[in-house]
Amino acid sequence: MNQKYRVLCFGLGAIGTYVGGSLALVGHDVVFMERPEFVPDLQQNGLTLHLENGEYHIQPHVVGALGDVLTQKFDFGIVALKSYDLDQLLLQLEPFKDKLPPIVCLLNGVDNERKLIHLLGADRVIAGTVTSAVGKRGNGQIVLEKKRGIGLASGHVLSGAIHEAFLEAGLNSHLYSDANSMKWSKMLTNLPANATSAILNWTASQVYTNRLIFRLEVAMLREAICVMKSLQIPVTDLPRTPVRAMSWMFNLPLWISQPLLAQTLGRGRGDKMPSFHIDLHGGRGKSEVDYLNGAVVRYATDIGQIAPINDRLTKLLLAITSGAIAISEYENQPEKLYHEITHNIKDYSLW
Repeated sequence: MNQKYRVLCFGLGAIGTYVGGSLALVGHDVVFMERPEFVPDLQQNGLTLHLENGEYHIQPHVVGALGDVLTQKFDFGIVALKSYDLDQLLLQLEPFKDKLPPIVCLLNGVDNERKLIHLLGADRVIAGTVTSAVGKRGNGQIVLEKKRGIGLASGHVLSGAIHEAFLEAGLNSHLYSDANSMKWSKMLTNLPANATSAILNWTASQVYTNRLIFRLEVAMLREAICVMKSLQIPVTDLPRTPVRAMSWMFNLPLWISQPLLAQTLGRGRGDKMPSFHIDLHGGRGKSEVDYLNGAVVRYATDIGQIAPINDRLTKLLLAITSGAIAISEYENQPEKLYHEITHNIKDYSLW
């Protein structure tokens, strides 16, 4: 019989509910920390997981304050939030940092592990990533839309044990020796048809079938791939996610790559909207664009490169998110967006 662990899961969004709930279903003792205003409803109504093999209901142990549970010892923790919520969580963790277990960081982006390491130390942070598509139907209710898996950095003393626990829970875990390659490759999958979808209020399929906007997408991805090459970070395939093939297709001539990517990425997503679109049009007032496209810009600047498409998409989406630009300003106006992003870019080799 596999060993059972005590797990502290920060966040009951789609990913936190899916991963923490899957562990609880196979007998691990999972405590969920959530914002206090959501705790009573979750305690009363529980969690519902719609998985491949059926629907499952869990009556979870949910707390709204760390002091309520850190008198007990946990084997490991899981952070599964939006990147823009991490700084607030770190403020809450700081008074308890000496009592916290090693943390698996499942956030998108390439800088969140560094922030956790600054607080906890490198020996208590394990990089991870989720490629499965999980949707949230309501508070405590998630649906597994497409099972792919979880990536986990292999360098930590607990990596093997957590990997086995994830496998037992049906999460299709894979170990990766190069954490940077794993996290940057995941970011490559987060970038396509994300910022443009939010700004235009378009589906991914619409993004990939429009000639001008597809040209923006190609340049944006090529910028990210160029940064990875300069940093000597290889592109790697992730669980059931052929990232290397995708990056190769983005380097083909446009007349070849557009129909291929429209088929594999645009239509494959169906009508499900990308995350930036959900955040913007759901009125959350926050966007992860600065943690993804913005990260490409910052790393490019650090090594003396430029990433103007990522830079302008980041600034524009942040301005719309903050209300400085009306959300309808570019809606369904691809030509206007294209000219806004590309004006005065000269001698640009990535077109």
